[in-house]
Amino acid sequence: MDNGGPGELLHVLRDGHPRTRVDLARITGLGRAAISSRLEPLLKLGLVVPVSDAASTGGRPSARLAFNPGARVAAAADVGATHATVALTDLSGSVLVETTERLEISCGPEVVLDWLTMTLTGHLKAMKRPARDIIAIGIGLPGPVEHSTGKPISPPSMPGWDGFDVPAYVRQTLDVPVLVDNDVNLMALSERATHWPNEDNMIFFKIATGIGSGVISGGILQRGAAGVAGDVGHIPVSRGAGIQCRCGKTACLEGIAGAPAVAARLRENGLEAITANDVVALVRSGDLAAIQAVRQAGRDIGEVLSMCVSFINPSLIVVGGSLAQSGEHLIAGIRETVYARSTPLATQHLNITQSETGPEAGVVGASILAVEHVLAPHRVNDLSIKLHPGGHEDTHSLQKVEHVAQMSHPLPDVPNKQSQDTFP
Repeated sequence: MDNGGPGELLHVLRDGHPRTRVDLARITGLGRAAISSRLEPLLKLGLVVPVSDAASTGGRPSARLAFNPGARVAAAADVGATHATVALTDLSGSVLVETTERLEISCGPEVVLDWLTMTLTGHLKAMKRPARDIIAIGIGLPGPVEHSTGKPISPPSMPGWDGFDVPAYVRQTLDVPVLVDNDVNLMALSERATHWPNEDNMIFFKIATGIGSGVISGGILQRGAAGVAGDVGHIPVSRGAGIQCRCGKTACLEGIAGAPAVAARLRENGLEAITANDVVALVRSGDLAAIQAVRQAGRDIGEVLSMCVSFINPSLIVVGGSLAQSGEHLIAGIRETVYARSTPLATQHLNITQSETGPEAGVVGASILAVEHVLAPHRVNDLSIKLHPGGHEDTHSLQKVEHVAQMSHPLPDVPNKQSQDTFP
């Protein structure tokens, strides 16, 4: 059952539309017996369940079957520079319970990850669900991550995290697959899956304490050779000349357009602003100095984005992160520079907009990372073999289901090699 088994059939059903066995046979081109044999392990696992009967056309009505997102839960964590959010979601990425606390990434991996696992354990107890109900844990970190191992690689503002084996440490408490990625990559996955499923070329740009981007090109998340694709916060910009960045270099975009830099500029004008939330509150109150500072930050960001537009030619740029809550003033500054500096051909169909997922983009993306890893068709097929060893499948039938599954992608495919390929 290497191809076209229960996993591919589940992939078809994960679009959320209930179907009868007849519907599935028509979609896949398989016979009723082949459909039933593939459904059996999915029904036993609870991943597929019967729903209300379909309308009868005469005779006994046909029972419909649907993906069951409540079969298990995924754990998701969005760890930023100064805050962390931990959540449990269902298998569709809907948040069931979450906690957000102020937590400095500079406290080190043990402190942050101990809080993460303790909070997840508390959520499980509150929901009266056993730890075995977690299928996997997705974690987003605010720095470059070697995706194949889950280890942060030379993160500029994460002391003690370089090379730390995050998956192994978390599995000491919760022994399930642990998937780790850069937080902005996960936000890009979230935004695309929940609001822009048909956009194959997009950039998600996060503006908060740090600045980074997640790049999806040709429908595939781009991580680069060392996991630093999209690390745009440390690209030099013209207005940053001589300004020191926390990474140790000068002229970085983050050093003049990140939330701390904008807040510092406002303090120089006598305003009380320390965090991104303070800046956003001033903008929303109509403070002219805050509006001008945010608009200028947008222009500076647009300088880097205009280069990205020329290199990647996206059709969509989504702006998120805490400073993005200042709304159109920031977006207007970005658009002003991007449209002025980029060629008309590159921008004629370019949409620059604010994130619609909002503050939950990180945890939803982390949930997607975890769920897509465990429910990948080949892993579901492997599990079904364990339930029904020695089964024989028709090769031609398998190829037909595989083709249908490739045409149906409820969420982006996210391959990962960080941990065991089993469904707990």
